[in-house]
Amino acid sequence: MHSMVEPGSQAEQVGRLVLAVILVLVLPSLPFGTYLIYPFVILTTWFHEMGHGLTALLLGQDFERLMIFADGSGVAESYVAASGSPIIRAVIAAGGPIAPVLAGAALIVASAHEKVWRPALWAMAGAIFVSVIVYVRSPVGFAVLPLVAAGLALIAWRASGVWVRFVLQFLGVLGAMSMLRDFNYLFTERATIGGRTQLSDTGQIEAALLLPHWVWAVMILAISAIITGASLKYALSDKRQLRRDQKLPPNVLQFRRTPRDR
Repeated sequence: MHSMVEPGSQAEQVGRLVLAVILVLVLPSLPFGTYLIYPFVILTTWFHEMGHGLTALLLGQDFERLMIFADGSGVAESYVAASGSPIIRAVIAAGGPIAPVLAGAALIVASAHEKVWRPALWAMAGAIFVSVIVYVRSPVGFAVLPLVAAGLALIAWRASGVWVRFVLQFLGVLGAMSMLRDFNYLFTERATIGGRTQLSDTGQIEAALLLPHWVWAVMILAISAIITGASLKYALSDKRQLRRDQKLPPNVLQFRRTPRDR
């Protein structure tokens, strides 16, 4: 029995991405699905909080520590200089919700290039391990993140290319769709995290730049949708799929008709 989908074709790529989306959406509602998806919930929180911290570092500020809690929430503690402008504070706050989408888009793009499948997973596993040593300071982070990193490293080392690619796509979709998971949070001015009520990310942007928090929530969602759409368009591009076609033997001549020939 022959497969109806050509290996490596656009149809196969679409099918795998659709399967990844279904798993992300359906797993939490399945028996024990909450436990199966839990490590990945912690991973998206890690993306989010590292986004805050790395944005602070890029802007010349200090990233002190990262706390992840059992309910999947987290906090990234950064010190901003007294001379730091409100714009710096707003950009650091926006770095959190946008980071998982950027990471997800990067993984989706990486899944389109076979040469980077395994290096991408190795790099991700290494980044998690380093962050646990340098920044993570919470029991949940210490317990879950090294296991996730070890799992990714094992897949990169031993799994077949098909599984490596699917894991990249699954994690990419998970990160890209984090905007849906954070939907209510983005439209909340204050949230309780780790037992403390504090300004949400969009609440902090509002405090820095005055416009209502929901305006910033809409802007972040729009940016996230554009980034995700661009990554999917690239990964599923017909032109890119055509470039992957197997080269013809050297003794086969191929003629192409150009517009001038018409």
